[in-house]
Amino acid sequence: MRTVDAHQHFWSLAARGEGAWPPPALAAIHRDFGPADLAPLLAAAGVDATVLVQTLPALAETRWMLDVARATPFVAGVVGWVDFQAPDAPATIEALARDPLLKGLRPMLQDLPDDAWIADPATAPAAEAMARLGLVFDALVLPRQLAPLHAFAARHPALAIVIDHAAKPFIARGELEPWRADMARLAALPHVHCKLSGLLTEAGGRTTRAALQPYAQALWTLFGPRRLLWGSDWPVLRLAGDYAAWHALARELVDACEPRASAAERDAIFGANAAALYHL
Repeated sequence: MRTVDAHQHFWSLAARGEGAWPPPALAAIHRDFGPADLAPLLAAAGVDATVLVQTLPALAETRWMLDVARATPFVAGVVGWVDFQAPDAPATIEALARDPLLKGLRPMLQDLPDDAWIADPATAPAAEAMARLGLVFDALVLPRQLAPLHAFAARHPALAIVIDHAAKPFIARGELEPWRADMARLAALPHVHCKLSGLLTEAGGRTTRAALQPYAQALWTLFGPRRLLWGSDWPVLRLAGDYAAWHALARELVDACEPRASAAERDAIFGANAAALYHL
């Protein structure tokens, strides 16, 4: 069984242009990151393959990532970006999907001024094109955007959806509600999945297993062993921890959930679920 990191990034600062994210203030990630940086971390952690995810709302970055993936054996798929409300969005999606390495798309919902943007019917043609082509919708959302995401997900039952970083719960404040209740509504939809990723960067000083366990338990209870998939969110992860430590902690979190996961269920969370969802 392959171990799959379902969420990692690469970027080139020069290609992104002046003023683009990440800013100099985020010193731990304000430099170029590419396959040569990640390869030894994967080898040390025993991770076999990854899904490379966009970080800029730009078609140029999506095409750059596809080029990187073609040259990088461990990158098994790419989650790119398109403007979902553009009149030509379905045609753009169909053109990008001709590359078999494109596995999904991610509008950067957390950065948009309108929290209800994704629930706008204007996104329907793009969503329908994705469903028709077998692409996955990565939902980069904050807790306040879970209700609009539910409206979107309910409208598109044929579209596979995965919530990135568990919707970034307020771990640093120790808050479970209303995040858990809103996630429960989404988990009730069988085509919605969730990534066990990004928790450390939301935890502030509460990075112990004990502090994170209630959130991991909620995800395990709501999504179960077949709709939960592990990701590193590297190199953003560097803001809060390192690759090997997060990989080990995530396994500890899963092992501590009740009811206890079987070996096959652990393998699913750390590889098989990502392989199935993204058609790797």
